[in-house]
Amino acid sequence: MPHVEAKVRPFRSEDARAAAALLYESAGGLYDRYAGSPRLARRALARALERDDTTASPDVVWVAELDGRVAGAMAAMPVDWWAMRSRGFLSVTLRAIPPWRWPAALWLYRTGSRAAPALPANSLYVDSLATATHARRRGVARALLAEADRQAGSRGLPRVALDTFADNHAARALYRGAGYRETGSTPAAGAMPAGVSLIKELE
Repeated sequence: MPHVEAKVRPFRSEDARAAAALLYESAGGLYDRYAGSPRLARRALARALERDDTTASPDVVWVAELDGRVAGAMAAMPVDWWAMRSRGFLSVTLRAIPPWRWPAALWLYRTGSRAAPALPANSLYVDSLATATHARRRGVARALLAEADRQAGSRGLPRVALDTFADNHAARALYRGAGYRETGSTPAAGAMPAGVSLIKELE
C-alpha cells in the first residue's frame, strides 16, 4: 500500500462532528468532568466550534485528512489571543450544560488557569491536538505540528508552545522528536492531572 501523507487544511463547517470528537479526545477526560457527561461535553464543544472568539472557533482550528476522512484536528492561536478566547469558550460552553454543573465547571476552569504556567510571549499556542484512532502512526500529528510551525512563521512568531499530560509519554516523545523541549511542569491538583509544558524555537 503506497504511503499517503496527511493533508492539513482549515476547518470547514462539515468537519464539525469529527472535529468536536477529536478535540474532546485531546483533553483526556477533562471535558467530561467539566460538562458532566460525554454527551454534554461534545455538545459544548460543538457550540464552541460554531462561535467566534473561543479557543475552538473555526478560525483557529485545522484538520488533517487521510483517505478522504478527517484524521486529526488542532486548535492553535497566537498566545496573546488565548486569555480572551478562553473566557469566550467558558461563556459559550457554560450555556450548553445544565446550571447545576456550573460550579464544578468553574472550579475546573479556575484550577486549571491557576495551575498552568505562564505561556511564553510571542508564540503560537497549540491548545489542543488529537489524531483519530484509525489514523494513528500515519504522520497525522506531525503534519498538524508542521502546520503550527507554518502558522507561527506566517505571523512572525518565533516559537510554538503546547502542553500535555505528564503521563502521556507517547505524546511527550512525539513532541521531543518534532523539536520541542520540555520547559516546565505542573503538579496534579484535585481533578486536574499533572502537566508538562513544551516549547519549540523556530529557526
